[in-house]
Amino acid sequence: MDNAVLIRSARFRQERENDWARLEQIVTAAEKRGVHNLSYDDARDLASLYRQAANSLSVAREISLDKALLQYLEALTARAYLAVYAPQERLGGLVSRFFLKSAPQAMRRSALFVLMGFLAMFLGAVAGYLLFLENPSWYDVFLPADLAGGRGPGASTEYLRSVIYQDEAHSGLGAFASFLFSHNTRIAIFVFGLGIFACAPAFLLTFYNGLIFGAFVALHVERGLGWDIAGWLSIHGVTELSAICIACGGGLKLGSAVLFPGQRLRTEALREEGKDAVKLAIVAAIMLFAAAILEGFGRQLVQDMNTRLIIGWGIGALWLSWFVFVGRENK
Repeated sequence: MDNAVLIRSARFRQERENDWARLEQIVTAAEKRGVHNLSYDDARDLASLYRQAANSLSVAREISLDKALLQYLEALTARAYLAVYAPQERLGGLVSRFFLKSAPQAMRRSALFVLMGFLAMFLGAVAGYLLFLENPSWYDVFLPADLAGGRGPGASTEYLRSVIYQDEAHSGLGAFASFLFSHNTRIAIFVFGLGIFACAPAFLLTFYNGLIFGAFVALHVERGLGWDIAGWLSIHGVTELSAICIACGGGLKLGSAVLFPGQRLRTEALREEGKDAVKLAIVAAIMLFAAAILEGFGRQLVQDMNTRLIIGWGIGALWLSWFVFVGRENK
């Protein structure tokens, strides 16, 4: 019986092995150089030889040929399948498509949720600002001691001004900025991840971050340093705080799929809405990275208040232009 199987396998292989060798040669070339670099003849033969190999595998299984031959055909057809049907776009193409089409389109489709993220930040900032002006003791409630770093109601105006403009005697605001960036990065991750839980945690956490921001700004406004702190915050904060709001928008989009799936199953709604939500999370991560660069270099190198404002809001305008205008389909 074993000899009969081996004879059938040898005959089966002999009749088809030239085509298999040709297919293996083409697949190897496609794996090394990409399908788009194949010659016309190779590209034409790839699909037909793949179908022949798949049929051979089906027949080999049906007549129970030897295991080694089956394993060879399974491996060959699997490789050929990937060469024929798998996406052939290279990493550079994926990245360019993300920036030129996928990300801005996802932002526009999710505009309502992103605006809700900005609303949460704005309401928190207004509340924190007004509560501080009513009673400065709220400052210590909103800002943990590590986050405040000595910049509170008890600090002198001269000290606050000196750290804004990086006097050599004070480098405290640089340390504060690094801590604030780390804090905001964690907030962005949390607001995205927690959004799936009925939206509320993401909205409230963004609102809380706004409280911190509002109280911090109010402290400086009360000391006559409003424009000074606005310039210091703008150079990196426009990008950084916007990233949190966008991450919040992604989390809210996930939460809305759970709360309001419509006619879809919740798992289906999450899968569909999650595609855009993940793109929003990636955009937020890119913006946080850009904010880190602005904070690490721009804030130290640029000491003029007006220049800081121009850079910060100018870069914010570039982000907005990307979201609004890039990737629109020509009609």
